[in-house]
Amino acid sequence: MENFWSTLKIELVYRNSWRTRDDAENAIFTYIDGWYNSRRIQKDLGYLSPDEYETAWYTNQANQPPTAIVQPEPTGAR
Repeated sequence: MENFWSTLKIELVYRNSWRTRDDAENAIFTYIDGWYNSRRIQKDLGYLSPDEYETAWYTNQANQPPTAIVQPEPTGAR
């Protein structure tokens, strides 16, 4: 993580100046959003992209029947 912050500072922060804090926040958001490729397939996700994996997970959750919540029975007086 330290390497990421160092790269962000070198490639973005130290090379630019912004008029407002909002401009700086938007630039940092754009940098991070561009750096994190949500379309790249990943082996650990079954060769799906993060977006495809998340969509499949939510679709699978929607198709599952709701789980009944079982209340424990009282054990008696203590």
